[in-house]
Amino acid sequence: MPPDDRREFQRLKLTQPILGVMDGANTLILDIGMAGAFLEHYGVTEPGKRFQLSFRWRAADVLFVCEVVRTSVVRLPAGDGKSAVSLTGAQFVEAIGDSATILHDLMTDFVGRVVEAQRSNAAGEPGSAGATVLSTLGAARRKRTKGYVSYRLKEGTWWRVPTDSARQPEDGFTVPAWEDEAELATLCEAYEASDDEGRKLIRLVAELSVTSP
Repeated sequence: MPPDDRREFQRLKLTQPILGVMDGANTLILDIGMAGAFLEHYGVTEPGKRFQLSFRWRAADVLFVCEVVRTSVVRLPAGDGKSAVSLTGAQFVEAIGDSATILHDLMTDFVGRVVEAQRSNAAGEPGSAGATVLSTLGAARRKRTKGYVSYRLKEGTWWRVPTDSARQPEDGFTVPAWEDEAELATLCEAYEASDDEGRKLIRLVAELSVTSP
């Protein structure tokens, strides 16, 4: 992602943190998205500082140059003065090697599990069709048109807006222009019926569809 790209990206809250390494020290990755991660680590840092974050997924090494966006100390140092614990939000500045592709595969896999769990829980209820669409969003390239379409819910009415930006809006979601219209109508219904967390998940999967390698 270019350093001057300030779009808001969605992050997936991990039920089990990923163990990573932050400039040589262990860290826990609590949330992760295509543009950044939320970390728990020892020590303190400051906004603007750059560091390397690495972790492994399915025997593959993932390495990003990151920049601290925000950070806060959540546990003060003990008597040794070295055990402060911080929570840090970091933006990915540069992907090393195939790290961006591996991260996309990781996100698709993790989100697929969440969607499948939701579909199982919602079996026979409204919204399960929306979970089915989520699990296949971006898989079928029926029409290779350029650009994106932003679906925005305003005062109970959906607005379909062609756009050149892949940004995910707060009041809807953005997908590639080639996605299937009938499936997206179902997704709009699922969005309307979802709570805040469900809507965040829809935006996250939509984002994965627009960032597909």
